[in-house]
Amino acid sequence: MTSHRDPISSTSRTRLRRKPDRGRFDRASIERILDEGFVCHVGVVDVQTPRVIPTCYGRAADLLYLHGSTGSTLLRALAAGTPLCVTVTLVDGLVLARTQRTHSVNYRSVVIYGQARLVSDPNEKARGLAAIVEHVVPGRAADVRPPNRRELAETHVLAIGIDEASAKVRSGPPLDGLEDLELPVWAGELPLRTVADEPVPDPSTPAVLRAGPPVYVRDYRRPGG
Repeated sequence: MTSHRDPISSTSRTRLRRKPDRGRFDRASIERILDEGFVCHVGVVDVQTPRVIPTCYGRAADLLYLHGSTGSTLLRALAAGTPLCVTVTLVDGLVLARTQRTHSVNYRSVVIYGQARLVSDPNEKARGLAAIVEHVVPGRAADVRPPNRRELAETHVLAIGIDEASAKVRSGPPLDGLEDLELPVWAGELPLRTVADEPVPDPSTPAVLRAGPPVYVRDYRRPGG
């Protein structure tokens, strides 16, 4: 495992060929995006039949943890060492320009390449699953029952090192050409953010618990949000 202070590897796969000025290759930028997001898309690389799935993840220092059923074809392939790609995207706003062609989206994204390690140690599996729950809802993992032996046996937990990665960021107003700036059209940014609505209790929740959800549910917000 690498040190938390080790630099991110710059490779031909992480080099940005289009809009390279939007690239970020420092670990702090990459981890801020990973920490604010919680859904990634995971796909296999260099295979005849590529597959991509959305899934939740958790970050613990220099590792991402993923989980899924031991019956998952994709997870079995990744556990066997098939090269993978993980992407995380945060949408920060819509960029409304004066021409159709120059409309855009403000975003922050991370792409990670590598190979997954199948977590076999039961203690690390439990920590990995707790890390995913805690990443999605900070404070939740300690409140709920951890997985039992049967559930651990039915679940694949994969660890991916954040070693070969890059971030890409688009921010700011539309980039209209000088010849279009005088068009009589409103142009600008429409910021977007993830906001939690009122919690809805499960009908099976005892009445004494329904009226008062935990603080981390009542005041839920993403890091940086």
